[in-house]
Amino acid sequence: MMFNKILIANRGEIAVRVARSARRLGIRCVAVYSSADKDALHVEACDEAFCIGGAAASESYLDAGRILEVAQQCGAEAIHPGYGFLSENAAFARDCEAAGIVFIGPPASAIDAMGSKSEAKALMAEAGVPLVPGYHGDDQADDLLARESERIGYPQLIKASAGGGGKGMRLVESAKEFSQALTSARREASASFGDDKVLIERYLTKPRHVEMQVFADTRGDCVHLFERDCSIQRRHQKVLEEAPAPGIGADLRERMGKAATDCARAIKYVGAGTVEFLLDEDGSFYFMEMNTRLQVEHPVTEMITGQDLVEWQLRVACGEPLPLGQADIECQGHAIEARIYAETPHRDFMPAAGRIRYLSLPATTDGVRIDTGVRSGDLIGINYDPMIAKLIVHAAERSTALAKLALALSQYQILGLNTNIGFLASLVTMPEFNAADFDTGFIGKHRERLFAQDAGQLREALVIAAAATLPALESRLEAGMHSAWDARDLWRMNLPAALSVELEHDGNDYAIAVSRADDSWVFTLDGESYRLRGAWVDDFNLWLDLNDERIECPVLREAAALTLNYRGQAYRFDIPDRTHAGDSDATDADHPQAPMSGAVVALPVAVGDTVEPGDTLIVIEAMKMEHAIVAQVSGSVSEILFAVGDQVDEGDTLVLLEVE
Repeated sequence: MMFNKILIANRGEIAVRVARSARRLGIRCVAVYSSADKDALHVEACDEAFCIGGAAASESYLDAGRILEVAQQCGAEAIHPGYGFLSENAAFARDCEAAGIVFIGPPASAIDAMGSKSEAKALMAEAGVPLVPGYHGDDQADDLLARESERIGYPQLIKASAGGGGKGMRLVESAKEFSQALTSARREASASFGDDKVLIERYLTKPRHVEMQVFADTRGDCVHLFERDCSIQRRHQKVLEEAPAPGIGADLRERMGKAATDCARAIKYVGAGTVEFLLDEDGSFYFMEMNTRLQVEHPVTEMITGQDLVEWQLRVACGEPLPLGQADIECQGHAIEARIYAETPHRDFMPAAGRIRYLSLPATTDGVRIDTGVRSGDLIGINYDPMIAKLIVHAAERSTALAKLALALSQYQILGLNTNIGFLASLVTMPEFNAADFDTGFIGKHRERLFAQDAGQLREALVIAAAATLPALESRLEAGMHSAWDARDLWRMNLPAALSVELEHDGNDYAIAVSRADDSWVFTLDGESYRLRGAWVDDFNLWLDLNDERIECPVLREAAALTLNYRGQAYRFDIPDRTHAGDSDATDADHPQAPMSGAVVALPVAVGDTVEPGDTLIVIEAMKMEHAIVAQVSGSVSEILFAVGDQVDEGDTLVLLEVE
């Protein structure tokens, strides 16, 4: 019998997505939220909501006792953990069972079996599943790990044994990097998973990341719902996922599917799970890990199979059999998911925090889906993952799906904070990606091209930004503006109608000459002229006739900056304040600043230490990731302005260096 009420122990888009399926089945949903999320969309999406603690995840979404207390208080029969937070916490699953509440996920024993990467690999070795060469032992002594590192060879990966998602993972390319990488990986693993145990594996140079979606019920039946390719990654985290995986033939799919379902059966799995493999160039595949939960990228599987995996979870958790047998599951067409993140791609994908001041979404259809947990006006804070939404497209074939995704990305507009939308738009139109010529190193390999700016498009964006600074764009269309004395434009008695607009972009200064010509403006930049007419449609949208092409462009106007979306790319232009022209530059290499808000977690240097370019000065943790601030110049540390545990704001000067 289906549940009457469930509690969703998560936040953001996955909480909204679970509530959507549950409520369609007539199930009442209970939201939990932190003090930072009191106005969040997932709270609104549910029938009841309870505050469970402070903004930090450890004080709220990771507080298992408080979540169980709320579940009992409100009469929830089951808890859906989503992904992340408590979704792979065996102790929480046991606590739910002890409290008489169904945990909508696998049994605690299965979570235990796969919760440690080391133990999971030992189990797979016994089952005959091929493994990447490495060390997965319990002995975590520094000297032993160093010896194993030398034995395995380079490059290699240090990985948190207890978790995934790129947390606690470090690439080591030489012996001299090992010690610092180990310390950092342990610290991040402990912060993310409460366990600093690591494993070491040989790093395959051109692998693909291919995973199988599996599903099992309480009756012992297990199926797979085809594979997903998750090779496009940055910071060891997925950016694009697609299903089915390009180039995977029926034989390889069958072998991988059998290995995945055998893995699930070996641990008596129940519910949704994903078995992840590394696929080498020669067609060999190696077990990497099993995620004992619903994956972020599950929508692409839903799109190609026409199945609702959350509904499957709910039905299996109620004791029902799997909705379909293996022979009944069909793969139709191709689906691709793009993760929309608040981040700055050209600064090594540094997470970004801020408020969404303007949001315009592409139209959703049968072939375009958006899973999101935010609205215009919402704050993307430093306490949680910076993912804003997932944009998923589906079409009969991969090329059409890619074209549909490129169009949707061009229509996805966010102002107020940095996002990766422009980067994704560049990525999905690259010929190599369209030809499915990629591996997990694709972004690094093509970094220069992915971040290259279109000079002509930048000039046009500069002209639009300059136009947006002119108050006459608003006043000329206002009723009653018939007199030259009323119009706030360039008309001056006995003076030429011309001025210059100064803007800064990525450290470069631009001067755009502006003059009037009949009913238009003429903007001149780098010797090229643009004729323009325009007006504000509302507070954010500007329409323009730019050299006779009609354009509508969202623009965010601030006191000292303009941000606009133009042809799928976001541009920020600073308006220089010449009244402080003599002030010192706060971004000098001898005054390194915090690139984002966060907490100081490590200070590997002390006052008086000598540093070289590339040496780590301070480590900041924000949005569940560590960010090392490194020296740009040679010198000595003259002052350290923060201590471990201190909170820093974006732009704070962290360390003072005396430059040699």
